[in-house]
Amino acid sequence: QVQLVESGGGLVQPGGSLRLSCAASGSLFRFYAMGWYRQAPENKRELVAAITSGGVTNYADSVKGRFTISRDNTKNTVYLQMNSLKPEDTAVYYCNANFKAADYWGQGTQVTVSS
Repeated sequence: QVQLVESGGGLVQPGGSLRLSCAASGSLFRFYAMGWYRQAPENKRELVAAITSGGVTNYADSVKGRFTISRDNTKNTVYLQMNSLKPEDTAVYYCNANFKAADYWGQGTQVTVSS
């Protein structure tokens, strides 16, 4: 079973930056498709950014140009660099892994953007 542990969330002012990290278990990490999702109160969980095992990325329109997803297969870790943060980015952010048609989720980390 794949286990995911997120870190890096917190409180930041509008216009600020945060970097989220997600450490994954498993010797086959390089074959996982990875993603970051977020869920605000009363909202659906939505895809923020994803990266395939081949390194192809895609982003929600709302974060394009501000967020960057990357992976380091030597560290079994995926990152989400978040710049120019806005109050509407406030949510719980979840790390996701997909492998052999199964989804695995981290515990979530709170990101709050507020003055």
